[in-house]
Amino acid sequence: MRFTLFTILAIFIASSVSFAQKSFHKNKVIAHRGAWKAQSHPQNSIASLKEAVKLGCEGSEFDVWMTSDGVLVVNHDADFEGMEIETSTYEELLSKNHENGEKISTVEEYLKAGKKQKGTKLIFEIKPSKISVKRSQEVAEKSVMAVKKMKAEKWVDYITFSYEGGLKVIELAPNANVAYLTGNKTPAELKEAGFFGFDYNINLLKENPHWIKEAQALGLTVNAWTVNKEEDLRWLLDQNPDFVTTDEPELLLKLIEERQ
Repeated sequence: MRFTLFTILAIFIASSVSFAQKSFHKNKVIAHRGAWKAQSHPQNSIASLKEAVKLGCEGSEFDVWMTSDGVLVVNHDADFEGMEIETSTYEELLSKNHENGEKISTVEEYLKAGKKQKGTKLIFEIKPSKISVKRSQEVAEKSVMAVKKMKAEKWVDYITFSYEGGLKVIELAPNANVAYLTGNKTPAELKEAGFFGFDYNINLLKENPHWIKEAQALGLTVNAWTVNKEEDLRWLLDQNPDFVTTDEPELLLKLIEERQ
């Protein structure tokens, strides 16, 4: 059988779409900093990522900072084991370890580990720089470059508290999914700016439940952080969000299964 170039291209595109749309789990569960709590894994470690994958979470969230010498690393707090990330070199950070012996992961190492599976999305949080807005934009730019370098676009959705950083990602990767975390923008403002959706604090959404319907009507996705109490999880599930970010993925998976 002979294939034209057009046919080969069509097959390639169809297979890529299938992978992007059908391979990943669709259960709303985003493990906050990985699935770390139940098994006492370090937060934002490769171990917590693997646990989220093992559980079958739709996504595993991780946080990204830039060292003083321009290396993107994965950690939630501004410091790693007492060392300020933005004012430390990567080599200096290697003098410390997570409690399970893992060293702090570079973004490339984390993405490489995440790409070994096709069920759990990698929810890439770009942390806003404490130094300057310009540096936040630089982190966003380097993040997009790293994802492209690792060919991890299908795995990655972006979230950030930095509005300027989010806009930079939208500019550089217009097909990427980018959600905003801070909570100071209406759904209409986010839609106008090109965001994929919002990921707002659960208490803010309880105060403004109309934002959920407004966002959905505009075609934006709805997520909330960090939802750990069973009563809050049940309330949010009643609103039919697209995602729920939690430190209790096992509990959330159980509550969702009960509703099926």
